[in-house]
Amino acid sequence: QVQLVESGGGLVQAGGSLRLSCAASTSIFRFNDMGWYRQAPGKQRELVAAINASGRGNYADPVKGRFTISRDNAKNTVYLQMTDLKSEDTAIYYCHAVDLQPGNRYDYWGQGTQVTVSS
Repeated sequence: QVQLVESGGGLVQAGGSLRLSCAASTSIFRFNDMGWYRQAPGKQRELVAAINASGRGNYADPVKGRFTISRDNAKNTVYLQMTDLKSEDTAIYYCHAVDLQPGNRYDYWGQGTQVTVSS
């Protein structure tokens, strides 16, 4: 059973920084993509950033230029460096991984970590 465990959330003032970590219980080479989603109260879960097996990242428009996604294959960990945080970044952040097999798609989610940005 694949487990994704997030850490690094917390309370930060606007303009501050946080780094989220997502540690996988298995080699992350097996995943086609890994990423971070977030869900604010009363809103749908949305993609924040994703990174493929080659290390190429893509970002949602609201976080471009402020957030950076990276991966450390040796540690089976994906990171989300968040800078210049804004109150609208407040949400629960979830780690996500996709494993594409012939004829099947497997999605894995972490339990989430709360990020609260105070203005």
